[in-house]
Amino acid sequence: MQRLCFVLTIFLLAGCTEPPPPSRLDADTRAALDGVLQSAVKESGVPGVVAMVVDADHILYTGTAGVMDSRGSKKMQEDAIFRIFSMTKPLTSLGIMILAEEGRLSLDVPASDYLPEMAELEVLTGIDDKNKTIMTRPASRPITIRDLLCHTSGVGYVFCSPELLRISQLTSAPAHEYPTLHDPGARWTYGMGTIYLGWIIEKVSGQSLSTFIDTRITGPLDMKDTSFKLPSRKHDRLVATYQRTAEGLEGQARPKKYKPFMRGDSGLLSTARDYGRFIQMILGQGQLGNTRIVAPASVAEMSRNQLNGFTIEEQPAALAGMTRPFPTGAGQDGFGLGFQVNRGKSNDGRSPGSLSWSGIQNTHFWIDPSRQIGVVLLCQLLPHYDENVMALLTDFERVLYTTLPR
Repeated sequence: MQRLCFVLTIFLLAGCTEPPPPSRLDADTRAALDGVLQSAVKESGVPGVVAMVVDADHILYTGTAGVMDSRGSKKMQEDAIFRIFSMTKPLTSLGIMILAEEGRLSLDVPASDYLPEMAELEVLTGIDDKNKTIMTRPASRPITIRDLLCHTSGVGYVFCSPELLRISQLTSAPAHEYPTLHDPGARWTYGMGTIYLGWIIEKVSGQSLSTFIDTRITGPLDMKDTSFKLPSRKHDRLVATYQRTAEGLEGQARPKKYKPFMRGDSGLLSTARDYGRFIQMILGQGQLGNTRIVAPASVAEMSRNQLNGFTIEEQPAALAGMTRPFPTGAGQDGFGLGFQVNRGKSNDGRSPGSLSWSGIQNTHFWIDPSRQIGVVLLCQLLPHYDENVMALLTDFERVLYTTLPR
Protein backbone atom coordinates (compact mmCIF):
# COMPACT_ATOMS: atom_id res chain seq x y z
CA MET A 1 0.00 0.00 0.00
CA GLN A 2 2.82 2.39 0.92
CA ARG A 3 4.56 1.57 -2.37
CA LEU A 4 1.35 2.30 -4.29
CA CYS A 5 0.96 5.66 -2.53
CA PHE A 6 4.60 6.50 -3.31
CA VAL A 7 4.12 5.66 -7.00
CA LEU A 8 0.91 7.70 -7.16
CA THR A 9 2.64 10.64 -5.49
CA ILE A 10 5.50 10.55 -8.01
CA PHE A 11 2.97 10.30 -10.85
CA LEU A 12 0.98 13.29 -9.60
CA LEU A 13 4.10 15.37 -9.05
CA ALA A 14 5.29 14.54 -12.54
CA GLY A 15 1.92 15.56 -13.90
CA CYS A 16 2.20 18.92 -12.14
CA THR A 17 5.70 19.56 -13.47
CA GLU A 18 5.56 21.54 -16.71
CA PRO A 19 7.88 20.05 -19.34
CA PRO A 20 10.48 22.37 -20.82
CA PRO A 21 9.17 24.21 -23.89
CA PRO A 22 10.24 22.88 -27.28
CA SER A 23 12.92 25.10 -28.78
CA ARG A 24 12.07 26.98 -31.95
CA LEU A 25 15.71 26.62 -32.95
CA ASP A 26 17.02 23.15 -33.65
CA ALA A 27 20.53 21.94 -32.88
CA ASP A 28 21.73 22.57 -36.44
CA THR A 29 20.56 26.19 -36.31
CA ARG A 30 22.21 26.80 -32.96
CA ALA A 31 25.43 25.27 -34.29
CA ALA A 32 25.23 27.47 -37.39
CA LEU A 33 24.80 30.58 -35.23
CA ASP A 34 27.79 29.51 -33.15
CA GLY A 35 29.73 29.23 -36.40
CA VAL A 36 28.81 32.78 -37.41
CA LEU A 37 30.16 34.14 -34.12
CA GLN A 38 33.35 32.07 -34.25
CA SER A 39 34.00 33.06 -37.85
CA ALA A 40 33.64 36.77 -37.03
CA VAL A 41 36.29 36.41 -34.33
CA LYS A 42 38.72 34.20 -36.23
CA GLU A 43 38.42 35.69 -39.71
CA SER A 44 37.08 39.24 -39.34
CA GLY A 45 38.88 40.61 -36.31
CA VAL A 46 35.89 41.02 -34.01
CA PRO A 47 37.52 40.77 -30.56
CA GLY A 48 34.55 39.35 -28.67
CA VAL A 49 30.78 38.96 -28.88
CA VAL A 50 27.77 37.69 -26.96
CA ALA A 51 24.53 36.99 -28.83
CA MET A 52 21.10 35.96 -27.59
CA VAL A 53 17.83 35.06 -29.31
CA VAL A 54 14.55 35.20 -27.37
CA ASP A 55 10.84 34.90 -27.86
CA ALA A 56 8.32 36.45 -25.48
CA ASP A 57 8.78 33.71 -22.89
CA HIS A 58 12.04 31.84 -23.48
CA ILE A 59 15.71 32.19 -24.27
CA LEU A 60 16.12 30.31 -27.54
CA TYR A 61 19.86 30.72 -28.02
CA THR A 62 22.91 32.13 -26.27
CA GLY A 63 26.37 32.15 -27.83
CA THR A 64 29.77 33.67 -27.15
CA ALA A 65 33.04 33.97 -29.03
CA GLY A 66 36.35 35.73 -28.58
CA VAL A 67 37.70 37.51 -25.54
CA MET A 68 36.55 40.14 -23.07
CA ASP A 69 39.84 41.65 -21.86
CA SER A 70 42.38 43.91 -23.56
CA ARG A 71 45.17 41.30 -23.39
CA GLY A 72 43.16 38.69 -25.27
CA SER A 73 43.48 36.08 -22.54
CA LYS A 74 40.03 35.91 -20.92
CA LYS A 75 37.31 34.14 -22.87
CA MET A 76 34.03 35.97 -23.41
CA GLN A 77 31.38 35.00 -20.86
CA GLU A 78 27.60 34.84 -21.25
CA ASP A 79 27.17 37.19 -18.28
CA ALA A 80 29.73 39.73 -19.51
CA ILE A 81 28.77 43.33 -18.79
CA PHE A 82 28.80 45.82 -21.68
CA ARG A 83 28.57 49.59 -21.92
CA ILE A 84 25.42 49.82 -24.04
CA PHE A 85 25.51 53.60 -24.62
CA SER A 86 22.54 54.53 -26.86
CA MET A 87 20.70 51.29 -26.10
CA THR A 88 19.91 53.29 -22.95
CA LYS A 89 17.53 55.40 -25.03
CA PRO A 90 14.72 52.82 -25.34
CA LEU A 91 14.61 52.44 -21.54
CA THR A 92 14.48 56.21 -21.03
CA SER A 93 11.77 56.40 -23.70
CA LEU A 94 9.84 53.68 -21.87
CA GLY A 95 10.16 55.74 -18.70
CA ILE A 96 8.48 58.66 -20.46
CA MET A 97 5.63 56.35 -21.55
CA ILE A 98 5.17 55.17 -17.95
CA LEU A 99 4.71 58.77 -16.80
CA ALA A 100 2.43 59.54 -19.75
CA GLU A 101 0.20 56.58 -18.86
CA GLU A 102 -0.05 57.92 -15.33
CA GLY A 103 -1.16 61.31 -16.66
CA ARG A 104 1.90 63.04 -15.26
CA LEU A 105 3.08 64.40 -18.61
CA SER A 106 1.91 64.76 -22.20
CA LEU A 107 3.91 63.86 -25.29
CA ASP A 108 2.61 66.73 -27.40
CA VAL A 109 3.27 69.73 -25.20
CA PRO A 110 6.47 71.78 -25.36
CA ALA A 111 9.34 70.11 -23.54
CA SER A 112 10.07 73.57 -22.14
CA ASP A 113 6.94 73.20 -19.98
CA TYR A 114 9.08 70.80 -17.93
CA LEU A 115 12.54 72.18 -18.73
CA PRO A 116 12.19 75.98 -19.24
CA GLU A 117 15.78 76.27 -20.47
CA MET A 118 14.79 74.40 -23.65
CA ALA A 119 12.86 77.47 -24.79
CA GLU A 120 16.23 79.13 -25.35
CA LEU A 121 17.32 76.63 -28.06
CA GLU A 122 17.48 78.21 -31.52
CA VAL A 123 18.11 76.83 -35.01
CA LEU A 124 21.58 77.04 -36.53
CA THR A 125 21.77 79.19 -39.68
CA GLY A 126 25.51 79.50 -40.15
CA ILE A 127 28.99 79.50 -38.66
CA ASP A 128 31.52 82.28 -39.20
CA ASP A 129 34.83 80.54 -38.48
CA LYS A 130 36.85 83.69 -39.04
CA ASN A 131 34.97 85.70 -36.44
CA LYS A 132 34.11 82.64 -34.34
CA THR A 133 30.44 83.48 -34.57
CA ILE A 134 27.53 81.04 -34.43
CA MET A 135 24.42 82.37 -36.17
CA THR A 136 20.94 81.23 -35.18
CA ARG A 137 17.24 82.06 -35.52
CA PRO A 138 14.16 81.22 -33.47
CA ALA A 139 12.55 77.85 -34.22
CA SER A 140 9.23 77.71 -36.06
CA ARG A 141 7.58 76.04 -33.06
CA PRO A 142 8.58 74.61 -29.68
CA ILE A 143 10.20 71.19 -29.37
CA THR A 144 7.76 68.64 -27.94
CA ILE A 145 8.47 65.52 -25.93
CA ARG A 146 7.36 63.50 -28.96
CA ASP A 147 10.00 65.27 -31.07
CA LEU A 148 12.67 64.21 -28.57
CA LEU A 149 11.43 60.62 -28.56
CA CYS A 150 11.56 60.20 -32.34
CA HIS A 151 14.57 62.44 -33.13
CA THR A 152 12.71 65.14 -35.03
CA SER A 153 13.69 67.91 -32.60
CA GLY A 154 16.74 69.03 -34.60
CA VAL A 155 19.05 68.25 -31.66
CA GLY A 156 22.16 66.50 -32.98
CA TYR A 157 25.39 64.83 -31.88
CA VAL A 158 28.91 66.16 -32.42
CA PHE A 159 30.24 62.80 -33.64
CA CYS A 160 27.79 62.68 -36.57
CA SER A 161 27.36 66.36 -37.44
CA PRO A 162 30.16 68.37 -39.09
CA GLU A 163 28.37 71.58 -38.10
CA LEU A 164 28.18 70.67 -34.42
CA LEU A 165 31.78 69.48 -34.51
CA ARG A 166 32.80 72.95 -35.71
CA ILE A 167 30.71 74.54 -32.96
CA SER A 168 32.44 72.35 -30.36
CA GLN A 169 35.75 73.83 -31.52
CA LEU A 170 34.45 77.39 -31.11
CA THR A 171 32.73 77.24 -27.74
CA SER A 172 33.16 75.74 -24.30
CA ALA A 173 29.40 75.47 -23.80
CA PRO A 174 28.04 71.96 -23.10
CA ALA A 175 26.72 70.11 -26.16
CA HIS A 176 23.10 70.12 -24.98
CA GLU A 177 23.16 73.93 -25.28
CA TYR A 178 24.23 73.90 -28.94
CA PRO A 179 21.76 75.16 -31.55
CA THR A 180 19.47 72.67 -33.22
CA LEU A 181 20.10 71.70 -36.84
CA HIS A 182 16.57 72.34 -38.14
CA ASP A 183 13.04 73.22 -37.07
CA PRO A 184 11.18 70.66 -34.95
CA GLY A 185 9.29 68.14 -37.06
CA ALA A 186 11.01 69.13 -40.31
CA ARG A 187 13.16 66.00 -40.69
CA TRP A 188 14.91 63.21 -38.81
CA THR A 189 18.31 63.89 -37.25
CA TYR A 190 19.90 61.55 -34.74
CA GLY A 191 20.94 63.33 -31.62
CA MET A 192 21.15 63.63 -27.88
CA GLY A 193 17.52 64.65 -27.41
CA THR A 194 16.95 61.75 -25.03
CA ILE A 195 19.25 63.48 -22.52
CA TYR A 196 16.44 66.00 -22.01
CA LEU A 197 13.96 63.14 -21.56
CA GLY A 198 16.06 61.85 -18.69
CA TRP A 199 15.92 65.27 -17.04
CA ILE A 200 12.16 65.43 -17.61
CA ILE A 201 11.75 62.05 -15.90
CA GLU A 202 13.70 63.39 -12.93
CA LYS A 203 11.67 66.61 -12.81
CA VAL A 204 8.28 64.88 -13.04
CA SER A 205 9.00 61.84 -10.87
CA GLY A 206 11.08 63.56 -8.22
CA GLN A 207 13.60 60.72 -8.47
CA SER A 208 17.03 60.42 -10.02
CA LEU A 209 16.97 58.79 -13.44
CA SER A 210 18.92 55.86 -12.01
CA THR A 211 16.39 55.29 -9.23
CA PHE A 212 13.41 55.66 -11.57
CA ILE A 213 14.74 53.15 -14.11
CA ASP A 214 15.68 50.73 -11.33
CA THR A 215 12.35 50.88 -9.52
CA ARG A 216 10.04 51.09 -12.55
CA ILE A 217 11.83 49.06 -15.25
CA THR A 218 14.97 47.07 -14.53
CA GLY A 219 14.02 46.00 -11.01
CA PRO A 220 10.56 44.67 -11.90
CA LEU A 221 12.00 42.94 -15.00
CA ASP A 222 14.79 41.30 -12.96
CA MET A 223 17.44 42.99 -15.11
CA LYS A 224 19.82 42.55 -12.21
CA ASP A 225 23.01 43.61 -14.01
CA THR A 226 21.58 46.69 -15.75
CA SER A 227 22.58 49.92 -14.04
CA PHE A 228 24.45 53.19 -14.44
CA LYS A 229 26.79 51.97 -11.70
CA LEU A 230 29.17 49.03 -11.53
CA PRO A 231 29.69 47.45 -8.10
CA SER A 232 33.28 46.42 -7.43
CA ARG A 233 32.22 42.76 -7.17
CA LYS A 234 31.17 42.89 -10.85
CA HIS A 235 34.20 44.75 -12.18
CA ASP A 236 35.85 41.62 -13.59
CA ARG A 237 32.80 41.05 -15.80
CA LEU A 238 33.15 44.41 -17.58
CA VAL A 239 34.25 43.96 -21.20
CA ALA A 240 37.27 45.94 -22.39
CA THR A 241 36.85 48.40 -25.25
CA TYR A 242 38.71 47.90 -28.52
CA GLN A 243 39.46 50.49 -31.21
CA ARG A 244 39.96 49.51 -34.84
CA THR A 245 42.73 51.59 -36.43
CA ALA A 246 44.71 51.43 -39.66
CA GLU A 247 47.26 49.31 -37.78
CA GLY A 248 44.67 46.87 -36.43
CA LEU A 249 42.84 46.37 -33.14
CA GLU A 250 43.95 48.25 -30.03
CA GLY A 251 42.60 47.00 -26.71
CA GLN A 252 42.06 49.56 -23.98
CA ALA A 253 42.74 48.35 -20.45
CA ARG A 254 39.76 48.56 -18.14
CA PRO A 255 40.03 51.34 -15.55
CA LYS A 256 40.73 50.10 -12.04
CA LYS A 257 37.51 51.76 -10.94
CA TYR A 258 34.55 52.34 -13.25
CA LYS A 259 33.39 55.95 -13.35
CA PRO A 260 29.63 56.00 -13.99
CA PHE A 261 27.81 58.62 -15.99
CA MET A 262 24.03 58.93 -15.81
CA ARG A 263 22.27 60.35 -18.85
CA GLY A 264 18.99 59.64 -20.55
CA ASP A 265 20.70 59.09 -23.87
CA SER A 266 23.58 56.94 -22.66
CA GLY A 267 25.38 55.46 -19.68
CA LEU A 268 23.70 52.16 -18.84
CA LEU A 269 25.63 48.94 -18.41
CA SER A 270 23.87 45.67 -19.25
CA THR A 271 24.18 42.04 -20.29
CA ALA A 272 22.69 40.00 -23.12
CA ARG A 273 20.41 38.24 -20.65
CA ASP A 274 19.14 41.50 -19.17
CA TYR A 275 18.52 43.25 -22.47
CA GLY A 276 16.86 40.08 -23.68
CA ARG A 277 14.35 40.50 -20.86
CA PHE A 278 13.63 44.06 -21.98
CA ILE A 279 13.03 42.72 -25.50
CA GLN A 280 10.74 40.00 -24.12
CA MET A 281 8.68 42.67 -22.34
CA ILE A 282 8.23 44.55 -25.62
CA LEU A 283 7.28 41.30 -27.41
CA GLY A 284 4.78 40.72 -24.59
CA GLN A 285 3.19 44.12 -25.28
CA GLY A 286 4.47 45.66 -22.09
CA GLN A 287 4.43 42.55 -19.94
CA LEU A 288 6.93 39.84 -19.00
CA GLY A 289 5.54 36.94 -17.02
CA ASN A 290 3.25 38.40 -14.37
CA THR A 291 4.97 41.79 -14.46
CA ARG A 292 3.39 44.57 -16.50
CA ILE A 293 5.47 47.69 -17.13
CA VAL A 294 3.18 49.58 -19.53
CA ALA A 295 -0.12 48.95 -21.29
CA PRO A 296 -0.20 47.36 -24.78
CA ALA A 297 -1.32 50.72 -26.19
CA SER A 298 1.93 52.34 -25.06
CA VAL A 299 4.05 49.65 -26.74
CA ALA A 300 1.94 50.04 -29.89
CA GLU A 301 2.58 53.78 -29.90
CA MET A 302 6.31 53.29 -29.34
CA SER A 303 6.35 50.81 -32.24
CA ARG A 304 4.44 53.04 -34.66
CA ASN A 305 6.35 55.06 -37.25
CA GLN A 306 6.09 58.68 -36.13
CA LEU A 307 7.73 60.29 -39.17
CA ASN A 308 5.27 62.14 -41.37
CA GLY A 309 6.34 62.44 -45.00
CA PHE A 310 10.01 61.58 -44.55
CA THR A 311 12.31 58.77 -43.44
CA ILE A 312 15.38 58.40 -41.28
CA GLU A 313 18.50 59.84 -42.93
CA GLU A 314 22.08 58.61 -43.12
CA GLN A 315 24.17 60.34 -40.47
CA PRO A 316 27.71 61.29 -41.53
CA ALA A 317 30.89 60.28 -39.75
CA ALA A 318 32.06 63.64 -38.40
CA LEU A 319 34.48 61.80 -36.09
CA ALA A 320 35.72 58.81 -38.08
CA GLY A 321 37.23 57.12 -35.04
CA MET A 322 33.83 57.13 -33.37
CA THR A 323 31.49 56.05 -36.15
CA ARG A 324 30.97 55.07 -39.75
CA PRO A 325 27.94 56.53 -41.57
CA PHE A 326 24.73 55.05 -40.16
CA PRO A 327 22.03 53.71 -39.82
CA THR A 328 21.15 50.81 -42.10
CA GLY A 329 17.70 51.52 -43.52
CA ALA A 330 18.34 55.23 -44.13
CA GLY A 331 16.04 56.56 -46.83
CA GLN A 332 13.53 53.78 -46.17
CA ASP A 333 12.82 53.16 -42.49
CA GLY A 334 10.81 55.18 -40.02
CA PHE A 335 11.24 55.87 -36.34
CA GLY A 336 8.94 55.32 -33.40
CA LEU A 337 9.23 56.48 -29.81
CA GLY A 338 12.69 55.13 -29.05
CA PHE A 339 13.09 52.61 -31.87
CA GLN A 340 13.97 52.53 -35.57
CA VAL A 341 11.00 50.97 -37.40
CA ASN A 342 11.82 48.68 -40.31
CA ARG A 343 9.72 49.37 -43.42
CA GLY A 344 11.57 47.12 -45.86
CA LYS A 345 10.71 43.64 -47.03
CA SER A 346 13.21 40.80 -46.84
CA ASN A 347 12.95 37.11 -47.60
CA ASP A 348 15.80 36.22 -45.25
CA GLY A 349 15.64 38.82 -42.51
CA ARG A 350 13.51 40.75 -40.07
CA SER A 351 9.90 41.57 -40.87
CA PRO A 352 8.42 44.99 -41.68
CA GLY A 353 7.53 46.67 -38.41
CA SER A 354 10.58 45.28 -36.61
CA LEU A 355 12.18 47.59 -34.06
CA SER A 356 15.90 48.17 -33.56
CA TRP A 357 18.71 50.40 -32.39
CA SER A 358 22.33 50.22 -31.29
CA GLY A 359 25.00 51.69 -29.05
CA ILE A 360 28.12 53.43 -30.27
CA GLN A 361 30.49 50.61 -29.24
CA ASN A 362 28.60 48.17 -31.46
CA THR A 363 25.92 46.85 -29.18
CA HIS A 364 22.89 45.98 -31.32
CA PHE A 365 19.37 44.64 -30.94
CA TRP A 366 16.22 44.08 -32.93
CA ILE A 367 12.67 43.04 -32.05
CA ASP A 368 10.45 41.32 -34.63
CA PRO A 369 6.84 41.35 -33.35
CA SER A 370 5.53 39.60 -36.47
CA ARG A 371 7.77 36.58 -35.91
CA GLN A 372 7.68 36.98 -32.12
CA ILE A 373 11.44 36.93 -31.82
CA GLY A 374 14.17 39.27 -30.65
CA VAL A 375 17.96 39.39 -30.89
CA VAL A 376 20.64 41.15 -28.89
CA LEU A 377 24.23 41.07 -30.16
CA LEU A 378 26.86 42.79 -28.05
CA CYS A 379 30.42 43.82 -28.91
CA GLN A 380 32.64 46.50 -27.40
CA LEU A 381 34.43 48.01 -30.37
CA LEU A 382 34.84 51.37 -32.06
CA PRO A 383 34.00 52.77 -34.52
CA HIS A 384 30.23 52.40 -34.48
CA TYR A 385 29.00 50.42 -37.49
CA ASP A 386 32.40 48.79 -37.86
CA GLU A 387 32.25 46.92 -41.17
CA ASN A 388 33.16 43.56 -39.65
CA VAL A 389 30.60 43.84 -36.88
CA MET A 390 27.92 44.82 -39.40
CA ALA A 391 28.85 41.80 -41.54
CA LEU A 392 28.52 39.63 -38.42
CA LEU A 393 25.11 41.12 -37.68
CA THR A 394 23.96 40.51 -41.27
CA ASP A 395 25.21 36.91 -41.29
CA PHE A 396 23.63 36.17 -37.92
CA GLU A 397 20.28 37.53 -39.10
CA ARG A 398 20.41 35.59 -42.37
CA VAL A 399 21.23 32.27 -40.72
CA LEU A 400 18.58 32.77 -38.04
CA TYR A 401 15.76 33.65 -40.43
CA THR A 402 16.69 31.07 -43.04
CA THR A 403 15.99 28.30 -40.54
CA LEU A 404 13.42 29.97 -38.28
CA PRO A 405 10.08 28.10 -38.42
CA ARG A 406 7.30 30.23 -39.82
